[in-house]
Amino acid sequence: MLIKIYGSAIHGVAAQTITIEVNVDTGGVGYHLVGLPDNAIKESSYRISAALKNVGYKIPGKKITINMAPADLRKEGSAYDLSIAIGILAASDQILAEEIQNYIIMGELSLDGSLQPIKGVLPIAIQAREEGFKGIILPIQNAREAAIVNDLDVYGVENIKEVIDFFNEGKPINKVILDTRKEFHEKINNFPFDFSEVKGQETAKRAMEVAAAGGHNIILIGPPGSGKTMLAKRVPSILPPLTLKEALETTKIHSVAGKIGTEASLMTVRPYRAPHHTISDVIVYNVTINEIILFVSGIINF
Repeated sequence: MLIKIYGSAIHGVAAQTITIEVNVDTGGVGYHLVGLPDNAIKESSYRISAALKNVGYKIPGKKITINMAPADLRKEGSAYDLSIAIGILAASDQILAEEIQNYIIMGELSLDGSLQPIKGVLPIAIQAREEGFKGIILPIQNAREAAIVNDLDVYGVENIKEVIDFFNEGKPINKVILDTRKEFHEKINNFPFDFSEVKGQETAKRAMEVAAAGGHNIILIGPPGSGKTMLAKRVPSILPPLTLKEALETTKIHSVAGKIGTEASLMTVRPYRAPHHTISDVIVYNVTINEIILFVSGIINF
């Protein structure tokens, strides 16, 4: 039996929907995974086999062919474990699959069937909404991040058994709902560091204020412990607040980089990065992820 299930691949800060075709054939035995998967995906068969066994299911002893389309696009990471596992169960008639094509399904499996968080959830959710999917099923740790996107049902799950019961028995999974604008306005001034905490350093603080007001660069020179980093990490608190559009763009970049915490969703404060003092000239003078974040946040221009 042939089943199609949908996942997503990240390229830059954008996502592309991946069609995972799973065909289970009684004429033979084997497990064949094609479509330019990397090693993490090729190893998924071991994680899937153990996870399914520990929740009362199994990979059938038949010929299983899995194609990840488009086949000429390289797929990376372990985030396809859940979608491949559900596809195998549906294609082998172990579970029902009437609604399976209406969802993007992503997640990394542990051997006990629990799910580990993945990267790039926000661009995946945005792409799912644009392509008309009903919802997205992903690890509970990523649910708040995906819930930033409205008009999309977001289901956060802790174990593959919840996904199986959702499709097979219609057992509901709680939707994660987030009021993006409310959260944005509540946390827009929630700075981890603030200039009010700095005592003295009047000249340096004045220089920081001028640089922030005029969009200028500033160089801080002094011995270790004189307060250079302390002042620099408080600059976001005196910069103009992010707009909602800038917050979404900044969140997308951090999402792809895996820098968003499990309890966080929308980034509302301009980011601060602190490269080590031994950083090489090549890295300093090339466009880094920090510069990209500052660029989309409107802090610097190229």
